[in-house]
Amino acid sequence: MAPPLLLRHRSSREHDTGTHPERPARIVAVERALAERDWLGWDVRESPAAEREVVCAVHPEAYVNSVAAVSAAGGGALDADTVMSEDSYRAALHAAGGAAALVDALLDGDGPRVGASLHRPPGHHALPTRAMGFCLFNNVAVAARRALDRWGAERVLILDWDVHHGNGTNDIFHRDPTVLYVSIHESPLYPGTGPAGDAGSGPGEGYTVNLPVPAGSGDAVWCSLVEHVAMPLGLEYKPGIVLISAGFDAHARDPLGQMRVTERGFAAMCSGLRDIADAACGGKLVLLLEGGYDLRALRDSTRACLEVMTGGKDEFPSGSQHARAAVAATRSALSQHWPLP
Repeated sequence: MAPPLLLRHRSSREHDTGTHPERPARIVAVERALAERDWLGWDVRESPAAEREVVCAVHPEAYVNSVAAVSAAGGGALDADTVMSEDSYRAALHAAGGAAALVDALLDGDGPRVGASLHRPPGHHALPTRAMGFCLFNNVAVAARRALDRWGAERVLILDWDVHHGNGTNDIFHRDPTVLYVSIHESPLYPGTGPAGDAGSGPGEGYTVNLPVPAGSGDAVWCSLVEHVAMPLGLEYKPGIVLISAGFDAHARDPLGQMRVTERGFAAMCSGLRDIADAACGGKLVLLLEGGYDLRALRDSTRACLEVMTGGKDEFPSGSQHARAAVAATRSALSQHWPLP
């Protein structure tokens, strides 16, 4: 069996955002920690740049051209949060390319079962025609479209545990039953989207699952929602591949959220997603880096998840009364769409 595949690219360090929480030091911290442990035995390769048609499966060509033009002009601010330099377009192409290349590797016969794409800029806030929230191209959406269009996957599961709601991914697949999008996120918080009542629309109704949690929630709440909501949904849905939008900014140390998740909580959630992949699709599991702005928390949480993806096991913590109440309310709301056991 092929070893797990980790894709990275030097352009992630060259995407210069200046004085900004989404900075090159994030990638440096993660890569240094993994290199010190011989990359945990993963097969480490450089990602390819995404081909134009791969990105344009999610983003219209006019938008892709506009992002390229900003880089060609030396960069600039696209909004109050999203900054580009002359190297940002190239970095974004490799972030999207890494996501697509992992799908190719996992779904192409005898390749690896698991993979990780450690790139920046992140992607889950990017709308089809708009950059926002530090994101230029929606990497996880590119990966899902690649699985559906290139490899004929009938269903894709995306679990987004970034502390901020992935409004871009939510909207891209809002009417699409071939993608089950599940998001656990702090609410209220930027970007102000993702209420529990947003369950998709048209043929996609029931295939968008938003699980907002209040400030101060920690491992018990987040892990309970994975164990008792996301896992039953995923096992019922039977995806052809499982994608994780892995933001680590719900960590207790992170400056942009008010959560209390630890690296062991992230590892337990990752273990649950691996169980879905093992049961539904031969273990095909991809982790895509999103947010996470405390360098130590980002480093330790990423490493803990990669360890779990290659055979480690982290048990879910005991659920608190708060966690049990959150799960009960969520399962009740979902009962009109899903026959949860």
